[in-house]
Amino acid sequence: MKISSIFTSISLLTSAYTISGEVYFKEQFNDDSWKEKWTVPTDWKPSEEMGEWKLTTGRYYGIKDDTGLQTTQDARFYGLSAKLQKEFISDDKKDLVIQYSVKNEHKMDCGGAYLKLLPGGDKFDVSKFGGETPYAVMFGPDICGSTKRTHTILHYAKKDSNLLINKDIPVQNDKVTHLYTLVIRPDNTFEVFTDNMSVRKGNLDDEFDFLEPKEIKDPSITKPKDWVDQKKIPDPNDQKPDGYDDTPEEIPDPDARKPDDWDDEDDGEWEAPMIDNPAYEGPWSPKMIDNPDYKGTWEHPMIPNPDYTYDKSMYAVCANGCTHIGFELWQVKSGTIFDDIIVSDSLREAQEFAKATYFKKKDGEKKMEKRASEEERKVAESTTSEENDINELNDIGNEF
Repeated sequence: MKISSIFTSISLLTSAYTISGEVYFKEQFNDDSWKEKWTVPTDWKPSEEMGEWKLTTGRYYGIKDDTGLQTTQDARFYGLSAKLQKEFISDDKKDLVIQYSVKNEHKMDCGGAYLKLLPGGDKFDVSKFGGETPYAVMFGPDICGSTKRTHTILHYAKKDSNLLINKDIPVQNDKVTHLYTLVIRPDNTFEVFTDNMSVRKGNLDDEFDFLEPKEIKDPSITKPKDWVDQKKIPDPNDQKPDGYDDTPEEIPDPDARKPDDWDDEDDGEWEAPMIDNPAYEGPWSPKMIDNPDYKGTWEHPMIPNPDYTYDKSMYAVCANGCTHIGFELWQVKSGTIFDDIIVSDSLREAQEFAKATYFKKKDGEKKMEKRASEEERKVAESTTSEENDINELNDIGNEF
């Protein structure tokens, strides 16, 4: 076989591998059939604290009848879970890809909009799904006060810990739909996309605290007692001037005058108010000079950490199988719309799904939102103008 033919065969095999992918879950919320797959937990919170979901296109949409699932009541908890169409089990031959869209038409000020991938199998209790339920991945927007990030949290079984990414990933917060994608690869790398644009990628052990540090401070070494790390010292030749402490912090205001109606008998002896003394320079301290004994900053010698071990299986968040997916949220202001969820082992599969959903409707949605915002601006300006006219007429009337 010719070398060119060999490379052609390899190329075709690679192409087929990257294009094909298995879908473990897909949801578009286009009709009421979602109620047959998704379950609201009944034993998580009291019913009066739980918010209701509804299908809607929202105020702005790119396709007329394309609906998503929306939170509808302020200051409520929202819970919802569904079983994957096929259990996902991490292995060294496939990626884990989670993707879905979020729209906050109200511009979120406090509320979660993240998704959870869950283990549990037949033991998973949909009625009790909530904040304490173990999860494998927590991913997506979370906005409240100073917290404004795309949550990326992975469960690490060997530490039995949920590991938050060390540096926050920015989150979108406007009134149109955004697409969030997480990829975890068996080479222990990950990547996060927003609207199919890569916003963070790297090694799992660099971005999460999976492993112990590679180096530690040498416990057998301490800083020498005679080590001088004080860079500056007071000048021993600098002396406080005579009479320095005689200058008061405050003095009577020289521009103050006793009021004409002041009565010393009734009001007491008048005294000028006190003001800061411009001549006062604060407590005296000697000037600082370079320390002739300064040796620099002492650095603790580092040694290899005997407890450090690389783990080839950090990526395997679903080593024992992930079987469910769900939302477990608190929202002060409701109105978030979720749509177009996919769990796959192929980024290409998720991107093709995004082409048929998110990218097909985003331009129309943005145009509709822009027109609506322009109309709202005109109404607001008109209302302000009318209020100003009314206030002006009232002022004229008051003059008469």
